[in-house]
Amino acid sequence: MFRLSKKTDYALMALQYLASKGASGVVSARAIAERFDIPLDLLAKILQQLAHQGLVAAHKGIHGGYQLARPALAISVADVAEAIDGPMTLTACSHVDVRCEQFATCTVHDPLWRIRERIVSVLQTVTVADMDAQVRRPVPLTVRKEPNVPVQAS
Repeated sequence: MFRLSKKTDYALMALQYLASKGASGVVSARAIAERFDIPLDLLAKILQQLAHQGLVAAHKGIHGGYQLARPALAISVADVAEAIDGPMTLTACSHVDVRCEQFATCTVHDPLWRIRERIVSVLQTVTVADMDAQVRRPVPLTVRKEPNVPVQAS
């Protein structure tokens, strides 16, 4: 079954919290960890990954902490998941450099790759701003429908 990792869950919680603090709100990792009962060491690593990917900005010093590096509307769930866990996959052969023994004769990897692309497309439409419980706007889940392709009889 496809699911986002717990680290991605934590990252989304932290980003949504930072979004709620606004552009001027710099929040410490400790404050976020305490707010959501997340182990501080784990959250610090997650925030470092998010900073490395340009999703949050880190501020050092006595009043240091983190804030969003770009607007919440410009950070998708797909951005976060990829920043934390790397490219999304459904199968072992989803990575170009990993090939299974059946790759040449496999009849399902192409359809599964198309499914993966659709999932990524949906996750790209949902932003951190969409996840704000205070706003209560509908989450946009429109996905471009591919045209029907006739199946040739064998």
